[in-house]
Amino acid sequence: MAPPSSRRSGFSKKAQFSVFTGYLLAGVGALIGFGLLLLSFWQPAAFAPLRGLAGDTVAPAGEVTAAARTGSDSVFDGIAGYFRAGSQNAALRREVELARIRLAEAESVKAENRRLKALLAMRESVVKPVATARLIGSTASSGRRLAFLGVGRTDGVMAGMPIISERGVIGRVLETGRSSARVLLLTDSESVLPVRRAKDDVVAFAEGRGDGLLRVRLVNLGINPLKPGDLVVTSGAGGYYRPGVAVGIITAITPDGGLARLVAEPSATNYVAVEPIYQPEAVSALENPREPLEGEAEADLRPGPVTAANGTAGE
Repeated sequence: MAPPSSRRSGFSKKAQFSVFTGYLLAGVGALIGFGLLLLSFWQPAAFAPLRGLAGDTVAPAGEVTAAARTGSDSVFDGIAGYFRAGSQNAALRREVELARIRLAEAESVKAENRRLKALLAMRESVVKPVATARLIGSTASSGRRLAFLGVGRTDGVMAGMPIISERGVIGRVLETGRSSARVLLLTDSESVLPVRRAKDDVVAFAEGRGDGLLRVRLVNLGINPLKPGDLVVTSGAGGYYRPGVAVGIITAITPDGGLARLVAEPSATNYVAVEPIYQPEAVSALENPREPLEGEAEADLRPGPVTAANGTAGE
């Protein structure tokens, strides 16, 4: 049998009043909500105290939830970090090592730039170099102190030309090939260079000892005026080297002069400049003395100071 289609509450007054009260309350609630909606559009700040009260009510619960969430994240991060610590430390060590290598390379490039700028300043000086080259080798195990250049006769390099670095004298060209040259270093036992003290006219000869030092021997013997720390420079005598180029610094005093260390260490020098002979005429006169004229003594043609300056006086 089909249920009746009527939805009436029946004949119970209590049930009818309950349904009527429900509809009435629903209608009143709808009217109140519509009124509050209109009030919120008309005066939005009117509900601020209620919103603040609601926020204050739920704030403690929100703090507890946030603290629990943060604590759980910290615990998981700590556990994950513990397992990743080894790999992270290894990666950091590799990064630090690479950073140190790059820093050392940067310092090397900076030093190389300083040397090249100094050589560029030499090229812009009054004396124009014949060539600029790199020291490509030396005789470290030999009794002689020689070095080698990557330039030769095709570059205009000739025997006797001075070799100068950005700091001072290195030596002079001993022999030349087509594209290479052999250099006699100042410390070689066969090297003799006329020098003077930089601050005055105390003249001397700087002789190589073969052990990395120079022996400075005074020309005028007597009271030794040299002192440790004095700088000796080329005097220009002999015609090979221009005057005023740094040679060495006095480190010890001897009865006839002193011992000096080089200002320009060949082992610490990369690039050098090959300069022309300062006075080619003097060198040519020394190497090719003219024949004596009639009535002229042979001794009068012997250039004593120049011969000594070229290192042959002691032979």
